[in-house]
Amino acid sequence: MAKEVVEGFNFEQRHGKDKVRVARVWKNKQDGRDYVVEWRVTINLLSDCVNSYVRDDNSDIVATDTMKNTVYAKAKECLEILSVEDFAIKLAKHFTSFYKQVTTAIVSIVEKPWERINVDGQPHEHGFKLGSEKHKAEAIVQKSGALQLTSGIEGLSLLKTTKSGFEGFIRDKYTVLPETRERMLATEVTASWRYSYESLHSVPQKPLYFSEKHLDVKKVLVDTFFGPPNVGVYSPSVQSTLYQMAKATLNRFPEISYVQLKMPNIHFLPVNISSKEGQIVKFEDDVYLPTDEPHGSIEASLSRFSSKM
Repeated sequence: MAKEVVEGFNFEQRHGKDKVRVARVWKNKQDGRDYVVEWRVTINLLSDCVNSYVRDDNSDIVATDTMKNTVYAKAKECLEILSVEDFAIKLAKHFTSFYKQVTTAIVSIVEKPWERINVDGQPHEHGFKLGSEKHKAEAIVQKSGALQLTSGIEGLSLLKTTKSGFEGFIRDKYTVLPETRERMLATEVTASWRYSYESLHSVPQKPLYFSEKHLDVKKVLVDTFFGPPNVGVYSPSVQSTLYQMAKATLNRFPEISYVQLKMPNIHFLPVNISSKEGQIVKFEDDVYLPTDEPHGSIEASLSRFSSKM
């Protein structure tokens, strides 16, 4: 938030427009295919507009309705398909350069996962279905051109039926959970990663660069979670798997400086049934009760060491 002292008080403020929904269609004459994106855009501006709060003077305010209209206008200006990261940068750059009052623009976007469908084994020219995980991005641009760019994945559901356990944890009078080296492991990954590009001039100009990088990062996360297809990889805990996924991302992509992962432990409980005779019928390793709450909450981040710290 923009900070300053007003009438003897510490005052912080920002204003913006939340959840502006926009869809953009490109009709490619070369391959005859349509391309579509659907974005949910949130804008926050740090600006020199304190008079609107304390003196009833709105002359320095960028109206939030103007922000909404700008989203549609800038989407129209994009003649070629572009990544959600590039659109976030484009919007943030506009607000900091077009308005002298705006010192910093924060643009966050979530992209809905529309995917091209196949009919009779062929990609359809204009048909799409809704996928699962969402692509998100946030660009923070200052008037100086300084940039902080973050990308991520939301709602990436992963499950493996074996090669997971949990042993050696603290036991006390409240602990009833048995130790195991054989359990299912399921989670819904929320991942964020920050690129090391620190200015608008340092951003790669390759078309759809960030879209390709997003797919590459997702592949590393998924491959690390599951391990090789024939043998898998053992997970001693969600914490351990999370760390290996974050580390693999930083090792694979030098242009990424920071990774944050949230991975709830979504439980699949083995079903045991008591008979009238008091016998326990166990269905371990075969029949489970899927649950989504309560679940374990695991979150951690990993960043490169910097001598500036």
